[in-house]
Amino acid sequence: MSDAPESPVPHAVPQAAVHLIDPAPLVADTRNWTRWVGPAFSVMFLAVVLYQLRTMDFRALFHLIPTSPIFWTAFAIYYLAGPLSEQVIFARLWKLPWSAFPELLRKQVSNEILVSYLGELYFYAWAKRHTKITTAPFGAIKDVAILSAMMGNVFTLLMLLLAAPLFGQLNLPISTHTFIGSALFITGTSFAVTFFRKRLFSLPRRELFYVAALHVVRIVVMMLLAAVMWHRMVPSVELWWWLLLATLNQLVSRLPFVPNKDVVFAGLAAFLVGPENQIAEAVTLLASLKLVTHLAVGGALGLTGLINNRRDD
Repeated sequence: MSDAPESPVPHAVPQAAVHLIDPAPLVADTRNWTRWVGPAFSVMFLAVVLYQLRTMDFRALFHLIPTSPIFWTAFAIYYLAGPLSEQVIFARLWKLPWSAFPELLRKQVSNEILVSYLGELYFYAWAKRHTKITTAPFGAIKDVAILSAMMGNVFTLLMLLLAAPLFGQLNLPISTHTFIGSALFITGTSFAVTFFRKRLFSLPRRELFYVAALHVVRIVVMMLLAAVMWHRMVPSVELWWWLLLATLNQLVSRLPFVPNKDVVFAGLAAFLVGPENQIAEAVTLLASLKLVTHLAVGGALGLTGLINNRRDD
């Protein structure tokens, strides 16, 4: 019998399939390029934070911030919902320890304040250097990202079917052709992923269903929390109205060919609950708090990343 240690990954990938899952240039045993990814992201975090801070109106923002403990509890869970769900996912796939949670925060901030899916690159580079991950991490990261987008698309398609009559009654800055084009694009990409699923996905079917289910739970939980936060800011509007608006916001945010998504959502809010200034302020405040939190977390992670890298050297 072999004395080689057993892989901590419950579904190890056969060596012959590694090159199909992890591109050959990334499978190579050199890790020099991954060494510089962390410091590079830290510098980018700090640069973006300093640039964004120049345009933030902290006095106006501080004036609008609610003091309700319920609001801040909901906001904390709302902000951490993405990294928490991925921590649970990768804990199952890789036995990822909770000490790696800051890396998932870096991934989220990278996608939000830098470029979408740049966080996946960072997390891949970190995973390649993680000695406890013995199989190629590219396949799992790719599958999780694709399923996240796909579940969002499926939910959006369901909302499109339910909200189509509503869009026809509104005087919004979105044409029928744009609306239909967005729906067809979402449908087409979802169909393509389904059709080529055997070539795209590398995880076992059971794990794919598990990951998809967690993404659905995350989407629903974040919509519920958004409704709760808006309701705490504007209690005069019933919670169920905010639930509807949170659902429609999820729909509008994922329409690919719709410009000025905030304007479209503001029109929906005004149509459903009335053109009140408090509603616009509540929607703007939540978006501003997310940005400020991204900047604060990004700045902290950037500093700690540079400090830790210097210590490693």
